[in-house]
Amino acid sequence: MRIKTRSVISFLWVAIICSTPFLSGSLEAIALNAQTINRPNVLFIAVDDLRPQLACYGQSQMRTPNFDALAKRSVLFERAYCMVPTCGASRASLMTGIRPSPSRFVSYTARADRDMPDAMTLNTFFKENGYTTISLGKVFHFVDDSLAGWSEDPWRSKLNDYQNESVQRTAVAQHQQKYPNRKKVRAMPYESADALDSEYRDYETATQAITRIKQFAESKEPFFLAVGFNKPHLPFCAPKRYWDLYSQQDIQLAENDGPPLNAPEGAVHASGELRAYASIPPTGPVSQDTARQLIHGYYACVSFIDAQLGRLIQQLDDSGLANNTIIVLWGDHGWQLGEHGMWNKHSCFETSMHAPLMIAAPGFVQGERCRSLTEFIDIYPTLCELSGFNAPSHVQGVSLIPWLKNPKAPGKTNAIGRFQTGDTVRTDSHRYSEYRTQQGRGRLTGAMLYDHRIDPGENQNLSGTNDVTEFEESLRAELAKRKGRD
Repeated sequence: MRIKTRSVISFLWVAIICSTPFLSGSLEAIALNAQTINRPNVLFIAVDDLRPQLACYGQSQMRTPNFDALAKRSVLFERAYCMVPTCGASRASLMTGIRPSPSRFVSYTARADRDMPDAMTLNTFFKENGYTTISLGKVFHFVDDSLAGWSEDPWRSKLNDYQNESVQRTAVAQHQQKYPNRKKVRAMPYESADALDSEYRDYETATQAITRIKQFAESKEPFFLAVGFNKPHLPFCAPKRYWDLYSQQDIQLAENDGPPLNAPEGAVHASGELRAYASIPPTGPVSQDTARQLIHGYYACVSFIDAQLGRLIQQLDDSGLANNTIIVLWGDHGWQLGEHGMWNKHSCFETSMHAPLMIAAPGFVQGERCRSLTEFIDIYPTLCELSGFNAPSHVQGVSLIPWLKNPKAPGKTNAIGRFQTGDTVRTDSHRYSEYRTQQGRGRLTGAMLYDHRIDPGENQNLSGTNDVTEFEESLRAELAKRKGRD
């Protein structure tokens, strides 16, 4: 009812202006304002290092009631894939709608404004089309990336991850004594503190977003509000009450904690991101007790973010803006919790490439699941079309509106991604990856092929076996045709 009322008021206001001679020169600007008044708002939520292990994804290990509630008002994309499994590159690719290449969107330090300076980023597109664009928390990896695309300087919390700093200093000193060659060591990779939610940066980010939503409810201006939560990124620091949701003795370790059979060199990494933290040995596997503690911390952080998500969505509902606001929630890439002996992301395995994606769009299907393959570069054109715009010509993804209307419609035949010297393609039934002597080029040094119908954990590499050679060649050709180029 609110939307219809706005339309009538806008029409009458333009009619009054048209009949007033000395204001007729402002007609074009007034007409534009009348159009933008009914544009849908966008609440754009990024969650760092989020695995598709939420209850709404059919998993039972974590408590995620607010993620699950959002899924009930969304189309949940069961098989969405990032373009590059590292934060800077993944975000830059998503925000430009452009595939990574051997020299573009390569590492966590990637920037959209440097790697693709001529591309219009998603936030810039909405700003240019009359939206107020706000960035809170971690949206781009670097806070000043594509700065001109925000209506004001991005905001990030300055709160520390750790609450017990003296304990952390002691842990660092003990680690350096045990491993004297480790000069630069971060604190522990986890912390359970008897602290308030408000003492953590993601709570502060949600609070800032809640304030903005209240302001937008008053101003009625169309908005693109990007909210980036840091957790569950390392270190796994969360209030004790979220750790208490789980019993560590009940936490299950990865069953496939060793490398896949016949995995090529370069496919399995040494978990370098985790190795930088105190208590983690510089080489070799972590102990089972440490693995359980890490997984426990990850679960606690996800439940903490779930609570912040609940606060945010509740305010959107209370403000009366939900009926005219598109909600997009995405994790920037997957995360390994000991699968194949790896922690972190940074691989071409399903555990790194697969990430959550939910889209709640007013007037479209709610509470259904889409099995079609989806790529993160599809988010940009989808938001453009949902808002009544044509996407810029540089955007390489496809709009997901057909699947927001009918989640069971046939979709893409494959999803392409890459990391460093590896390129990977996911089809409906298989994942094929190949590795070369240089990033995206050079001599082929190894390949992986996994049949997800019988091996969803990607434990048995079929590449090079006689009975799949022809099929593998077809995937190699498809990957060569579709992967990003410089």
